[in-house]
Amino acid sequence: MKRYTDQVVCVTGAGRGIGRAVAERFAQEGADLILISNEEKDLLEAEADLRQTGCRTFACVTDVSDPEQVDQAVARALDKFGKIDVLINNAGIAWEEDFLDISASNWNKIIDVNLNGMFYVAQRVSRQMAEQGGGVIVNMASTNGLVGEEKYAHYNASKGGVVLLTKTMALELGAKNIRVNAVCPGYIRTPMSDAIDSPEFVAEYIRQRIPLGRAGTMKDVAGVFAFLASEDAAFIHGEMIVVDGGQLAM
Repeated sequence: MKRYTDQVVCVTGAGRGIGRAVAERFAQEGADLILISNEEKDLLEAEADLRQTGCRTFACVTDVSDPEQVDQAVARALDKFGKIDVLINNAGIAWEEDFLDISASNWNKIIDVNLNGMFYVAQRVSRQMAEQGGGVIVNMASTNGLVGEEKYAHYNASKGGVVLLTKTMALELGAKNIRVNAVCPGYIRTPMSDAIDSPEFVAEYIRQRIPLGRAGTMKDVAGVFAFLASEDAAFIHGEMIVVDGGQLAM
């Protein structure tokens, strides 16, 4: 079923991980894609693979924490496609660090990408959507924005900010026919998580914390983004959809 034929979907953080999986899902469903990432090699590889599906693409190397770069990327994408129907606001970074050891520069780096960057992209694309008569935005939050986790104070704070940013956007943008929600993944196996966590840690984490008995996959999350952007979710607005295998039910 191709729910996104003739629609333009913008995905940030599209070069790898969940962002790339989300872009692949929308390509399978017929969308044209705007691909944004600050990692040029990953981005160009993703674009080449996605073009094999027959979708039209526009890729732009962009640091989402720089509002000028965001403005330029969106302007160039609009020159190509003329509209943006869906924004998947996904770009983010994370690493483990003890609270007492977090430097100001490390704190600012995560906040700049995960929260400020999400705001810059959302605001710029929302202005376009308001002009064109509507659209859908799905932000990447996290269960770390709903509950705390040790060694991730900066990441937790950034995702908590995304949760309330999403709710406020929903309150203000609904009248402009812009639907806004967020996805809150729990433990998902991604290149980023694999670089942080040992196999032994993953096995024990699953045993202790995830009732379904496995980690999530990137496809598990991509499907939720595709649902929330679709007409099947037409009356879902201002919600945080948790994808965690039951972890927060404990």
